[in-house]
Amino acid sequence: MKTAICYYSRHHGNTRKVLDAMAQEGEVDLIDVTTRQAVQLEDYDCIGFASGIYGFEFQTSVAAFARQYLPQGKPVFFVYTYGGAKGNGAKAVAEIAKEKHCPVLGEFSCKGYDTFGPFKLVGGIAKGHPNERDLENARKFFQKIQEHKTDQ
Repeated sequence: MKTAICYYSRHHGNTRKVLDAMAQEGEVDLIDVTTRQAVQLEDYDCIGFASGIYGFEFQTSVAAFARQYLPQGKPVFFVYTYGGAKGNGAKAVAEIAKEKHCPVLGEFSCKGYDTFGPFKLVGGIAKGHPNERDLENARKFFQKIQEHKTDQ
């Protein structure tokens, strides 16, 4: 199953660490939504959207990318990391997927080291995350996504 994961990962690279772990489990193209590129998501069997949580939401460039490039009816899944709270998680991209009649295969989240704003004053929160257990859970999640897709 050919999979694209469209992502935004900055600051400590938490989300990218999770995606790199998932990419070990299959044919995955990681697409950084901040790079200007011609993207043909129609060529993929499944599409993931991934981001850290910024102000309780997915990073806005991921939602904008989904709105522009997500094909109608394509199976999707969501991945995100967060420091203190999940906030609304993948709500914004989930709504876009719903508008485009895309079945949602699942959602994975885990803590990620965060030094934003006041957290910097205390040395950050969720130190050491994502850890090896988080990454193993991410790999298992992606394996289930692949199994679900091949069953259809």
